[in-house]
Amino acid sequence: MKKSRIWLGVGITFVVLVGAVAGSGWYLAHRLDRQVQTVDVFSGLEDRPEPATAAAAGAMNILLLGTDGRTGGKATTGSQATASWTPGEQRADTMMLLHLSADRRSASVVSIPRDSWVRIPGHGKAKVNAAFSQGGPRLSVQTVEKLTGVRIDHVAWVDWAGFEEIGDLLGGVEVYVPETVHDSARNHTWTKGSHLLSGEEALLYVRQRYGLPGGDLDRVKRQQYVLRSILRGLRQSVDPKNPKKAYDLLDIITRHLTVDSGFSGGDLRGLALDLARMPSSDLTFFTAPVAGLGKEGAQSVVHLDKRKGRQLWEAMREDEMDVWLAENPGIVTGQTVS
Repeated sequence: MKKSRIWLGVGITFVVLVGAVAGSGWYLAHRLDRQVQTVDVFSGLEDRPEPATAAAAGAMNILLLGTDGRTGGKATTGSQATASWTPGEQRADTMMLLHLSADRRSASVVSIPRDSWVRIPGHGKAKVNAAFSQGGPRLSVQTVEKLTGVRIDHVAWVDWAGFEEIGDLLGGVEVYVPETVHDSARNHTWTKGSHLLSGEEALLYVRQRYGLPGGDLDRVKRQQYVLRSILRGLRQSVDPKNPKKAYDLLDIITRHLTVDSGFSGGDLRGLALDLARMPSSDLTFFTAPVAGLGKEGAQSVVHLDKRKGRQLWEAMREDEMDVWLAENPGIVTGQTVS
């Protein structure tokens, strides 16, 4: 049963939460350092994009992965995570690039559809989510860097197991359904209007693709939409004067979060503060440009738009995302989705 969809960017949720409760001081910092698991991802990687220079040198690019375990229904994160993977046991069903501008005044979250047909180093062409299956986060980094030419600074990946807890602890996840749609795969109808979803219901919402006009591409938009709703809920509900609730949220998230070994607790807290100070309007969600859908043998795949993609990735490398987004306003995920 695949439930990883909702964890598409819980790493962002995690750092925003930490920033919101930063005043709780040493105890939460210690909890963060002790509970977040780390894995060596980058040592020994060769033929990588050069680090950014000049004005772009202070920007940061983080690869966010939502894993879907294939053994016992559990994804391998936390203390089970290792630098070696058994091929076929897991996939990263959610893949996003978080780009933070050098001045930390804005950030972009770019989804790469899981069915994107790309070249995976050492394995030929395949869907992008096969990279995690074949070689874990290390091969995922190699694949995304080859695809984009963007140097990845850090990686965070998560499983789905804690989502129902955090959704319920926040009092639900708010979504708006613009038109009534039916999910034939799960025999569930989403009626037009506002909904306050429990964690379990939110999982159903972000897993739907049948009945949506854009199929899996609309599912990606739902992932972005729900993440934005979670972030809004965290900002509204976390009160520095209520450390117990902050602790409970932090406890849930960190139990299901793994990062690369170079991502220290201090780095995470600094990032958290940057994101916590950033207005919600300056955190933009969108999907990498798509040329169309197609088939590769028996597989249904997504073909990325190479020309527009080159322009996007160049803008990310040069830390000029604001300029690129101004030139491509229609690509941004709206306040409502199908």
